Amino acid sequence: MKSHLQKVIYFLFPAIFFGCATDERRSVVVYSPHGKEMLTEFEQRFEAINPDIDIKWLDMGSQEIFERIRTERENPQADIWWGAPATIFMQAEKMDLLEIYKPSWADKISDNHKSKEGGWYGTFLTPEVIAYNTNFLTAETAPQDWSELINPIWKGKIVIRNPVASGTMRVIYCSIIAGAVTKTGSEEEGWNWLRSLDVNTVAYTADPAQMYLRLASADSPVTLWNMPDIILQSRTYNYPFGYIFPKSGTVVLTDGIALIKNSKNQEAAKKFYEFITTEESLILQAEKYFRIPARNDLDKSRLPEWIQDASFEEKEIDWQLLSDNESDWMRKWENEIKGKGSDALR
Repeated sequence: MKSHLQKVIYFLFPAIFFGCATDERRSVVVYSPHGKEMLTEFEQRFEAINPDIDIKWLDMGSQEIFERIRTERENPQADIWWGAPATIFMQAEKMDLLEIYKPSWADKISDNHKSKEGGWYGTFLTPEVIAYNTNFLTAETAPQDWSELINPIWKGKIVIRNPVASGTMRVIYCSIIAGAVTKTGSEEEGWNWLRSLDVNTVAYTADPAQMYLRLASADSPVTLWNMPDIILQSRTYNYPFGYIFPKSGTVVLTDGIALIKNSKNQEAAKKFYEFITTEESLILQAEKYFRIPARNDLDKSRLPEWIQDASFEEKEIDWQLLSDNESDWMRKWENEIKGKGSDALR
């Protein structure tokens, strides 16, 4: 089995692995934010039945993947992009970075969970929740809705994964602005909410691992994050985490998959694409890695109880508006609001 360090080296020295490699197997390079555990397992499962194909992966944030694919567009280094909010795939498709491909299960998924042009398809549905430390808060004392997060009682108590590099957080933040536009015709209400949240935020962490450590401490027992990862950290790694579905509506992301346009090994990549999106693979991903399948043809009785029991109201969002403005909105947040919320609200 290849170590994660070896996989990173592939990308530090591409000439060695892509140009002068002696391994005669076909290589499929995967960019994904799904974590080394899931990526390693599906690498091994696939290679066991496809010994002529070598899966190489790089685990990084969704936004980082998008930036990397855009930079590499003249000489793509990845074959598959496995995992990012649909809004980022929408941007990539508009920039002609994705290969049109119709998977075998294309008609087993709702139209609002896939591209109209065929550049990307949804794999998972990801509800965004208010997460809290169960050692210090309960389901009754934790914030119950988006509006409660900006209450002064939570000042210095909230930790946030840096939204600039996180597809999850970018969508949460931008959904607030998009909601304000839909409601009032103006962005200002959304910006005021983000300013107030910045006041209450004690830290913006560079990655999810650091966020989990901060959330597990007494000084920052609240965050915004996705439900599956909170359950994963709680059940697999024994973190004291619980979660609340916001009462006014839950942001539900469609997490997708796509082939990279003009990549080097597309036929082999299609095999891996189909393998990780079979019914058996999706059920395993649900059971072991707490992902909610986007396909609507799966036997629900085979899915974990926590999926069957999940009950929330999905927040209505203009996803096209969000996708079209996400980059500008996040640039404004970083330049004008991050760490400056208290100044703007004086």
